[in-house]
Amino acid sequence: MNAKLIFKTVFLIVVAMLLVLMGMNNKGHILLSLPPLLPHSFSQPAAIMYVGFFGLGFLSGTILTAGGGKGGGGGKPK
Repeated sequence: MNAKLIFKTVFLIVVAMLLVLMGMNNKGHILLSLPPLLPHSFSQPAAIMYVGFFGLGFLSGTILTAGGGKGGGGGKPK
């Protein structure tokens, strides 16, 4: 197996575990206000906010790293 793939998988699992810990221990409501994008502030449980921000970050990272190359192996052509 590829070492880079294993490292990325372990890293993603650790980040997901931290997300679960934050969600379990921060149950209060927080106020989100984004005046340019949202006309009104809204209050949600902190755990829901963490999951939403994690999802946005994960999607952003996926979009930024996807595509953009010729692909193929790392060696020189024969």
